[in-house]
Amino acid sequence: MSTTVAPDAAEAHSAGPEEASDTGGRRLGQRQDLLRTLLLAGGTVLTLLITVWTLRIGAGGITTADAAQTLWDKLTGGLPATPEELRIQTTVWELRVPRAGLALLGGAALAIAGTLFQGLLRNPLVSPFTLGIAPAAAFGASMAILFAGGGTSSASLVGGALISGILCAAVVVGLAATKQMQPTTLILLGIALTQLFTALTAGLQYIANEEALAAIVRWTWGTVNGAVWYQVVTVAAMLAVALPFIQWRSSSVNAIAFAGDDAARSLGVPVTRVRLELIFVAVLLTAVTISFTGIIGFVGLVGPHIARLLIGPNHRFLLPFSAVVGGLLLVLADAVGRVVLAPALVPAGIVDALIGAPVFLYLILVRKKAF
Repeated sequence: MSTTVAPDAAEAHSAGPEEASDTGGRRLGQRQDLLRTLLLAGGTVLTLLITVWTLRIGAGGITTADAAQTLWDKLTGGLPATPEELRIQTTVWELRVPRAGLALLGGAALAIAGTLFQGLLRNPLVSPFTLGIAPAAAFGASMAILFAGGGTSSASLVGGALISGILCAAVVVGLAATKQMQPTTLILLGIALTQLFTALTAGLQYIANEEALAAIVRWTWGTVNGAVWYQVVTVAAMLAVALPFIQWRSSSVNAIAFAGDDAARSLGVPVTRVRLELIFVAVLLTAVTISFTGIIGFVGLVGPHIARLLIGPNHRFLLPFSAVVGGLLLVLADAVGRVVLAPALVPAGIVDALIGAPVFLYLILVRKKAF
């Protein structure tokens, strides 16, 4: 009687126990990668659907179907048939879509920046806010408002936020490299810089006139109120350029985050160049986003941790999934802010902190392995 042996089993038997183990490990890794890919795709679709759903929030009696129809008409070139349809299309496309788009893309940018900082500096507590980069960018934006008359769409405001953020990042990274600081010392340095730039921004508020003061206070709240298409397109273009480069460097980030600098160099990773390149990208994402939204702190800190718990620490999947989680968090924060005290609008930065702080406490106290 002949016995039929499955090809995989025959191959594993003839290959020997070590090769069979390697084959099984590769298959397990492939299955895990497939599950992560499906989770990433599902999370992206869910986030987009929730973003479209939030377009209905507000006055005017606009439904989710109205919002979806407006998006479809804009994609296909459809024109409104009645004055009521024109009103709905104008409200959705000119007011609500830019707001939701800036929340989605801005949250994604801040979460990516937080993930990069945590991986490159090998510290789960760092973020654009805890390192002082977000307050520094807000200080630069405040300087532009006060002395250069920078508006929400001005180049001087974006430039001021970017220059200030880069200088702060250079100080943090430079001191960390030359002094070989421990993670705790790095956090303390970030706290000191945060307090410094917060005080400087408060000083600008003290000498500002009423108009400039109102604009500066906006940055301390953090909001996507009044978002315009210029801002959405700017952040979208920045992410379109940054994401492919970040994904290309994701294996290097894995080596630095998991093995350390010396081991990463032994694997052929140019550690110093990779760290400087990606930190610059993270600072750019942070500064430009904050120049439009103001200080939004917890997305860049909590978003990466939530993503890591769901999809794992592999930065090839963690970086894009952090973008999905960060975008969803800020979209939901903005939606809650529009509903909780309606018709008053609570800035997304305030809601983000109120929600993010308990979540972060949960991660610290319950999920200690994440730290």
